[in-house]
Amino acid sequence: MPGALPDAHYPGSVTIRLYDTSARQIRDFSPLVPGCVSIYLCGATVQAAPHIGHIRSGLNFDIMRRWFTYRGYEVTFVRNVTDIDDKIIRKAAEQGRPWWSIGYANERAFNSGYDGLGCLPATYEPRATGHVTEMVEMMRGLIERGHAYEADGNVYFDVRSFPGYLELSNQELDNLLQPSGEGETGKRDPRDFAMWKAAKPGEPSWETPWGRGRPGWHLECSAMAHKYLGSAFDIHGGGLDLIFPHHENEIAQAKAFGDDFASYWVHNAWVTMSGEKMSKSLGNSVLVSEMLKQWRPIVLRYYLGTPHYRSMIEYSPEALREAESAFARIEGFIQRVVEKAGPVEPAAEVPPAFAEAMDDDLGVPQALAIVHTTVRQGNSALTADDKESAVARLAEVRAMLGVLGLDPLDETWAGGDGGGRGEDLHGVVDSLVRLVLEQRQAARERKDYATADAIRDQLQQSGLAIEDTPSGPRWSLS
Repeated sequence: MPGALPDAHYPGSVTIRLYDTSARQIRDFSPLVPGCVSIYLCGATVQAAPHIGHIRSGLNFDIMRRWFTYRGYEVTFVRNVTDIDDKIIRKAAEQGRPWWSIGYANERAFNSGYDGLGCLPATYEPRATGHVTEMVEMMRGLIERGHAYEADGNVYFDVRSFPGYLELSNQELDNLLQPSGEGETGKRDPRDFAMWKAAKPGEPSWETPWGRGRPGWHLECSAMAHKYLGSAFDIHGGGLDLIFPHHENEIAQAKAFGDDFASYWVHNAWVTMSGEKMSKSLGNSVLVSEMLKQWRPIVLRYYLGTPHYRSMIEYSPEALREAESAFARIEGFIQRVVEKAGPVEPAAEVPPAFAEAMDDDLGVPQALAIVHTTVRQGNSALTADDKESAVARLAEVRAMLGVLGLDPLDETWAGGDGGGRGEDLHGVVDSLVRLVLEQRQAARERKDYATADAIRDQLQQSGLAIEDTPSGPRWSLS
């Protein structure tokens, strides 16, 4: 199947460690159910098409999921879609379109981005608007327990009723400035947050015991996590910007309702431009759809997925070109071995040093260093004409790349080329280069070695490496 992983290895003697935001330290992972992992990831708010900062989160947790699967766990991965909120309604008014039209178009854009970058599909991908019944049930329970109240058609959470409030973000309640939206009237305390918002003319609404209205952002995730993962699950994920208020408010609602909720909180860092978080409001976003026209999808995945998930990525075209060159070195090795030995299947297990790095808080940069070291060893074996060693190193490389979703020989990446623009341009470039190489070969045959060397040097200056092989010259990105 596309994106298939090497054979699973049950984690009986393996300890995966993750940085838990709530504990502020790296902790040994211990699942609630042996051999199973349940993950809830805050997904897209679909008011606009995704930029690469949005998709980074999906990529980071796709790698997490793949590693748990490789280690033998059965993974349930839930990634929600927030298809109703203030921003979507505001966009609808600005564009004169139905709110659901904007939400659906952008949901498709997000899924196209996830698919384009090789992310495995979620086990469940629930929409907020499909779970109003569950939200009403949760609000009713919170009101009965004295943690919530109705005012002017709104339903608010009483933050002072929940002693653990703000422990995730490590804030003091007396210093808190809680964001409030328009029409949030009747609060007993300005720091109370809205779980349900009273209907306004022209806005979408649903019937509840407290009048017509629509969900607040935070309630959606608490209700959907409860429905699909139960009262307790292993890992809750999302970007750093969600720690407060979103994740803090999720915890308050769920635990006050009676759920144990998440055992671990894992947060990925941002993609920045000029030191600022990538954001449409700042006008500094780079849309995934545009990036996939400029870069091969597998290269974009390499660029976004290989830094440590807790490290910021400063976007620049130069950084992407460096990622492209680094991945080309891996692809060049793979291509040379396949040309020499034919198809090579991935190894049954990744090298121990790779596994050790991944077990330690998903240390992808350290794991990737093992990939590049293995590639260098394989290239040395090719130079020494040690076919057996080269094939063994390729098998290891494919196993490691498979875990990262970066194996160019996997059917996920059409033709081994990473799909997209690269697939279209590779044939064009190949034809042009081969035409030049024919001219070089003709110069060599007439013993005009100065011209042949000049052609080779010009190709190298253009970023191409030329290798003379028994079957003829071949090129690759240098």
